Amino acid sequence: MSKETAVYTHGHHESVLRSHRWRTAANSAAYLIGEHRPGLDLLDVGCGPGTISADLAELVAPGVVTAVDAAEDVLRRARESAAGRGLHNVRFAVADVHALDFPDNSFDVVHAHQVLQHVGDPVQALREMRRVCRPGGVVAARDSDYGAFTWFPQLPALEEWQELYHRVARANGGEPDAGRRLLSWARAAGFTDITATAATWCFATPDERAWWSGLWADRTTASVYAKLTVDGGHASAEQLAGIADAWRAWGCHDDAWFMVPHGEVLCRA
Repeated sequence: MSKETAVYTHGHHESVLRSHRWRTAANSAAYLIGEHRPGLDLLDVGCGPGTISADLAELVAPGVVTAVDAAEDVLRRARESAAGRGLHNVRFAVADVHALDFPDNSFDVVHAHQVLQHVGDPVQALREMRRVCRPGGVVAARDSDYGAFTWFPQLPALEEWQELYHRVARANGGEPDAGRRLLSWARAAGFTDITATAATWCFATPDERAWWSGLWADRTTASVYAKLTVDGGHASAEQLAGIADAWRAWGCHDDAWFMVPHGEVLCRA
């Protein structure tokens, strides 16, 4: 069985976790909420700091959420978050989505948010998610689509950032335009009952613009992404600093607007 071959482009720098901690079931898994009911067992793949996992645990209690991630350090943060919310129906484990260490038919719902864009073999990942899902259950995946990101004003340096991010992510074994490919990947994984949808995040208020531009400016110069970009010969540290300045400049525009589109699939096992 295949194992993870891709490198996680973002890493777990504070600027990355700043974004991940903002995510909730409401703003990142609304397409899935209607599938939940008390007593279901759910697997949350690539849980990161666990904010979505915790929301889902509240929805399925007394059912259990098993939240897994490839990185032990971020699972520690997820455990702390769940404990802080007084949740006792969440368990955590290190796992590789290409080869999940669970028996067949273990979960009623298997969920992955912003995961398939970062893995070496998304079809194999979906096959594994399908394997551990009980008959009649649901496999759900949601991924952004970097090529469809849209913003105003159109600063040239942000267009450079978009092109650069594509090169770095693909060099690391991922697919940044995953959102548009989810339906195709799900079909290749053997699913036949698939509901494909789309949804967006939009950052347009002063606070939203400051938060979004600030985290991307910091991510561009201080995260694992920055190191991978420079070490891989994709851009210099000076070029990244210029892109970070452009992010901050964009965030100061009163009419600035940014949309992040996502593809979504609900697959019946």
